[in-house]
Amino acid sequence: MLVSSGGSDWIAGSGKAERVTGGWRITARKIFASGVPIGDVLVTSAVWEDPEGGPTVLHFPLSLGANGVKVLDTWRVLGMRGTGSHDVAIDGAFVPDAAIMVHRPQGKWHLLFHVISLLAIPLIYSVYLGITEAARDIALERARSRRDGQDISYVVGEMENELAAARFAHRDLLDAAATEEPCEQATNRVMTGRAILARSAIRSVEKAMEVVGGASFFRDLGLERLFRDVQAARFHPLQAKAQLRYAGRIALGLNIDG
Repeated sequence: MLVSSGGSDWIAGSGKAERVTGGWRITARKIFASGVPIGDVLVTSAVWEDPEGGPTVLHFPLSLGANGVKVLDTWRVLGMRGTGSHDVAIDGAFVPDAAIMVHRPQGKWHLLFHVISLLAIPLIYSVYLGITEAARDIALERARSRRDGQDISYVVGEMENELAAARFAHRDLLDAAATEEPCEQATNRVMTGRAILARSAIRSVEKAMEVVGGASFFRDLGLERLFRDVQAARFHPLQAKAQLRYAGRIALGLNIDG
């Protein structure tokens, strides 16, 4: 099972790579490594200070059972607890030259990230759409049994509209993955959809809480967990301000690395 160090690395990368005979010594701490308790191989990166080309990010796989690799019990979080996204500490682990898959300049977009954006983001955000739909189902079931005489149709309507927006955005993410080639424009389309989906999913679940009322605060109902889990939709790349900047620079015809 492959585990990624996730969006915490992104364009800048993280960690340190030092040149040694036959390969590299890696020192790093990788966060948001989802599924790491049952993983076999970490796919990650580290930064090499190339004396000629400047800071260079190296991408490579690393066995989670290798010497110098340790999973840390750090995943104590608000939501998405089931992903087991613990930190991984890498302390001098050896990576052979043959394992290096990509060399790229630090801080600049590379084709790799356009591929990741096009294929991974629709999969990741299908989870948040599923959370939103589950919250809506709970809210509707409870709404039908409310006995306080309040007309909550308007709030239900708000919940439905936000869910519809999330579904439209996710449909476009899937269409992009099926039809687009990885490039700056395709990434812009995906990241715009990701932003809309995240915002609408969070709002829809908030409205589900409002529909249910005080009962939503109890764990037994399951809605409070969905509310906690959906908050993580904010934190995958590109986060809100970075997405706005990217979209704005694309619209203005500016270099996305500017």
